Amino acid sequence: MFLIDMFNKKTILPDAATALRGREEAIPTATTHFVSGRPLQDPYPEGMKKVLFGMGCFWGAERLLWQIPGVYVTAVGYSGGLTPNPTYQETTTGLTGHAEVVLVVYDPAKVSLQRLLKTFFEEHDPTQGMRQGNDIGTTYRSAIYVYDEGQLAEASAARNVYQKALKAFDHDRAITTEIAMAGPFYFAEDYHQQYLAKNPDGYCGLSGSGVSCPIGA
Repeated sequence: MFLIDMFNKKTILPDAATALRGREEAIPTATTHFVSGRPLQDPYPEGMKKVLFGMGCFWGAERLLWQIPGVYVTAVGYSGGLTPNPTYQETTTGLTGHAEVVLVVYDPAKVSLQRLLKTFFEEHDPTQGMRQGNDIGTTYRSAIYVYDEGQLAEASAARNVYQKALKAFDHDRAITTEIAMAGPFYFAEDYHQQYLAKNPDGYCGLSGSGVSCPIGA
């Protein structure tokens, strides 16, 4: 019974009454990107744009995204939840409401949001609900959090195009990706930042659906 209760707790989003309280102070994290040496936090160079991608475990997703030409810097953290300044241990309980996400700061003159969205949809399976492969829980849900209405429209359009592509292969496959305006983003702890650059043999749970997303070519 205890295992069933824990499973259910991790796959159902909390509400304000059940979410953990959190804290006022930000948790300590790295100041610079382990690979590029660029600052992780604002201020970013003029003209840069931001988007948050939840693709399951954020270690592998971040490594994938920092390698795209035109991406200025990436960082991992937590967003889409209720608990202010959560720790990793708190998010894994399922009681903060957050998804593990990658902050992508990109130069729109060098890489389009469509290009990033194509990578997002192809490199994980956006049809799995509150899980990604063997990683189960609300923290591993597929999500796109955007910072303006233009990004919101692009992300929604990309989802619709990809949904048609998926249906052509399997009529029962429905995208569960959460698409919304970004709320607070909380940087994850230092050891999570660029984890797979520091630990090349570490875990990476990324696995795409095998269906190409016909956008951003």
